[in-house]
Amino acid sequence: MNDTYSPVPELNQLNELQERLEGEFISDGFELIEFGESRHDGWSEAPEFLDGFLPFAYANSSGSFYALWRVDDRTDLSTLPVAVFGDEGGIHLIACTPRDLFRQLACDRPLWVDWGGVGFGAYEGYHRDGDRRRRAHETYLAWLDQTFDLAPPDDPNELVRAAERELGARFTSWVGRFVEGV
Repeated sequence: MNDTYSPVPELNQLNELQERLEGEFISDGFELIEFGESRHDGWSEAPEFLDGFLPFAYANSSGSFYALWRVDDRTDLSTLPVAVFGDEGGIHLIACTPRDLFRQLACDRPLWVDWGGVGFGAYEGYHRDGDRRRRAHETYLAWLDQTFDLAPPDDPNELVRAAERELGARFTSWVGRFVEGV
């Protein structure tokens, strides 16, 4: 039996950290889930759509989730863009790569996603009450620096805009073949 979480080394490293933190969130609402488990089959039953996404984490506490988008046939899954499916609707690009998402998570800001768009709100801090919760995020920041030499961006929404500039039209066109209103 293979105990590896996923075929993505960066996500495996994050999974190891999440296990060490024993259930404490590294960022507001973020939690890894079973890699590749179909959560998007309610959006479209088309095999190409279902095969086009690899879900890997909850994005908030209300059911939105992150998935890698198989934009092409590349074999290095760590270079795939990250999409988010909103629990209130909407499917959007959020980051060009998992590492960009990791940087966004370092800002510890709540994510909003709906049919109109996606973005990170202002830091609210309420979920960090207590030493253990605060330490979990601080541990994540240290891990991000030590593991990938990455730091939080000044504005996590700039990475959303960068993904949109790079792949937005292509993403909207592709998803629009399967889901109305994207």
